[in-house]
Amino acid sequence: MRIDPARPGVVGDRQRAIEQELVDRVVASFGDAPDDRLREVLTALTRHLHAFLREVRPSEPEWQAAIGFLTAAGHITTDRRQEFILLSDVLGASMQTIAINNEAVGDATEATVFGPFFVEDAPRIELGGDIAGGAPGRPCWVEGTVTDTAGNPVAGARIEVWEADEDGFYDVQYDDGRTAGRAHLFTGDDGGYRFWGITPVPYPIPHDGPVGALLDASGRSPMRAAHLHFMVTAPGLRTLVTHIFVRGDELLDSDAVFGVKESLVQDFVEQRPGTPAPDGRDLGDRSWTRVRFDIVLAPAPGDG
Repeated sequence: MRIDPARPGVVGDRQRAIEQELVDRVVASFGDAPDDRLREVLTALTRHLHAFLREVRPSEPEWQAAIGFLTAAGHITTDRRQEFILLSDVLGASMQTIAINNEAVGDATEATVFGPFFVEDAPRIELGGDIAGGAPGRPCWVEGTVTDTAGNPVAGARIEVWEADEDGFYDVQYDDGRTAGRAHLFTGDDGGYRFWGITPVPYPIPHDGPVGALLDASGRSPMRAAHLHFMVTAPGLRTLVTHIFVRGDELLDSDAVFGVKESLVQDFVEQRPGTPAPDGRDLGDRSWTRVRFDIVLAPAPGDG
């Protein structure tokens, strides 16, 4: 999409009045909406949208290009690919929404972006199981505890985990219906969890569609810092959606979706070939990594 370099000069009083009169009429059109929240959202959206238009003053071809961009995002979206989530992510809207809805509480683990690759009904593994499901990658032992902000262990918390393989692809990006690199498990009576996964690698977000074209046009990289996804749920506690990132990754400061937080950067400790695995697994002559990630869940909204 080419941006028209032509810009009009100073907007006169008469023109400003014409534009403001339209804003006022559109805002007023939502004044009788029976739902208070819907009325609040639509009137605020109208004011901010018109303020944006009046600031950048798009040409009609630019407006048509924007409609074409959104249309293309809709066309490429399927039940396995959500281009609008990608758009929200690269504009920072996803992270801003997360910040708004996950206020800091004590030492609760920070949240980050959900991403477009979560899938419901991932297979269950037992403690110490393997989420790889045949996905290629260097083995990684992941362990930790889940507690509340008072330090009490949370038994039976459900942990969903998912990640890309060593080639930087999630299972849903393949067309063979595989399920790999994802699973769910439950914490033990002591709040502990442990599983085998794959050592995370950097990868690009899907950039063969309109969002990729947007990044390319603006000189931005589509690369995400290496990470492993978590979603943790337990009764009476706030659901946590987060990642852990690999300390030392050169992309930590340029993650395409602004998802990195310092508290989520963890040490993935290199293990030489022949180093005994914590569960006695025979890894042969392969190197592997291990990481500890202790999770603290905030109270559910309204519980303090």
